[in-house]
Amino acid sequence: MKKSVFTASYRVRSYETDFLRRLKPVALLNYLQDAASSHAALLGFSVADLLQKKLTWMLSRYQVRVHRYPFDGEEIHVRTWRSAVDGYHALRDFEISDSQARPLAVASSSWLIVNLESRRPVRIRSAVEDFPVHASRSFPDDFITFPKSENYDRELPFLIRMGDLDQNRHVNHTVHLEWALEAIPPDILLKCLPAEIHIAYRAEAVYGGRILSRSIAIDSPDSEVFLHQLVREGEGRELTRLMTLWRARDSF
Repeated sequence: MKKSVFTASYRVRSYETDFLRRLKPVALLNYLQDAASSHAALLGFSVADLLQKKLTWMLSRYQVRVHRYPFDGEEIHVRTWRSAVDGYHALRDFEISDSQARPLAVASSSWLIVNLESRRPVRIRSAVEDFPVHASRSFPDDFITFPKSENYDRELPFLIRMGDLDQNRHVNHTVHLEWALEAIPPDILLKCLPAEIHIAYRAEAVYGGRILSRSIAIDSPDSEVFLHQLVREGEGRELTRLMTLWRARDSF
């Protein structure tokens, strides 16, 4: 019987933490990605499995809510499961806790299976027949819709490196977050951490191109909120749209 819920344990390494020894947001997404990949491999529909059919997984949406960022040396547990399948979209949820079973974060993601030759999505059930679903959602809200700004306060360029690529030979989804956070003003980065991260992936980025990471603060009564956009330099095509909500470091 295939296991519908999977748990993986990790110990936070020093190189995954920031200047105050807290886990970096990008490192958190790396843990989620590793747990999801391990679960998919056990179920028989990992990226490697799908590549044999000239198919692959591609991430469409992500949302993360952080209660506390663990410190260097802490043990954490990532619990993950496929929470729903609807046509072209497969949802995967996550719960992250510490060694005392206290909640650290929750996350939800939406995935597509894409035909590598046509670059178009296929129906999930046509690509994966035996697809166990644990019908429970960790994130209390559905994926939110957030606007694209017409103007941005900050813009930083990034060259796409070979080391940014994943098994699909496009930029790994965690790198998109890394680029986006670099465009946050330094005073916010020093004093705050993202309490929520919302990401909509819209197009692939491949080796050799240049990316512009843009951000702008928007009005919010409770926290610092930023809209982000990643675009291809030159043509201006939007690759990723994000929204991040920030709280003071000592509030986590």
